Amino acid sequence: MKIGLRTIKTVVACFFALIIAQQLELLYYTAAGIIAILSVGNTKKSSLNTGISRFVSLAIATALAAVIFNLVGYTPLGFTLYLVVFIPLTVRFSLTDSIVVTSVLVTHYLLEQNFGWELILNEILLMAIGVGVALLSNLYMPNLEKKIKQEQETIEVHVRQLLLDMADDLTRTDKEDLVDSCDILLESIDYGQRQARMHQENQWFEENWYYEKYFIMRRSQVRSLREMILILKQIQIEEAWVADLRILLTKAGETLSEGNDGVQMLRNIDLVMESYRLKPLPKNREEFENRARLFQCLQIFKNFIELKAEFTMQQ
Repeated sequence: MKIGLRTIKTVVACFFALIIAQQLELLYYTAAGIIAILSVGNTKKSSLNTGISRFVSLAIATALAAVIFNLVGYTPLGFTLYLVVFIPLTVRFSLTDSIVVTSVLVTHYLLEQNFGWELILNEILLMAIGVGVALLSNLYMPNLEKKIKQEQETIEVHVRQLLLDMADDLTRTDKEDLVDSCDILLESIDYGQRQARMHQENQWFEENWYYEKYFIMRRSQVRSLREMILILKQIQIEEAWVADLRILLTKAGETLSEGNDGVQMLRNIDLVMESYRLKPLPKNREEFENRARLFQCLQIFKNFIELKAEFTMQQ
């Protein structure tokens, strides 16, 4: 059984929250431990946002419960009416993650049958201890940058291989099913983007979305290649017609990298497209459809390269 870092943080946060609340002799001190457990997030920023929403939610819940309990009484009916009003409010202000935690604290007012300042302070301290210890436990986060860069390299290797496979597949009658390769690549890109987002969410002050934008760009590129593959499956054309496209795909497969801006490749694509325009007109409908599909593939491939060129220009 593997115990992850977040599990360790959660256990440690709960322990210290319980100890602190107990030493302060707070009523229902175990609630501080529960709050700590529920407040340890995946990233630093998510934990901070959770903590802020907890306090906002507690303020709303305390005011609301005070009004309802004093009108209806400290009864199950009063608590039910509180929930009827409180839950829609939390939905309206995007505080739904705090419903359970805050409502547990509200039950303390119900059990104690009062809204004295000492009890209100008790609930605020329980929340402060639980949230505070959770934030402290999340101050350490492993640096994901090295892992993200490795994921980038792996994806680039697979994209290069996909381009080379597409080039080899152009004149084969028994074409490989490269769509599956695209789908696997897209899963890897989604994973890389999640890691990139977590990395950014763990930076307090630095705003650098480079890695996430990179994975978004690669996802769009792979989707373009997937579209090309589906079109190329329908093409049955002489090798002379696909020779230039094969050269382009091979060159892209050999030179694709994070640092390649694709400008020279765009020039090459324009030259090939112009040469296609100058070729003799098709002799029959079948040839016309095949050449139209081939030209469509070139357009998509140009978009594939343009995505990288635009990404480079924006950095």
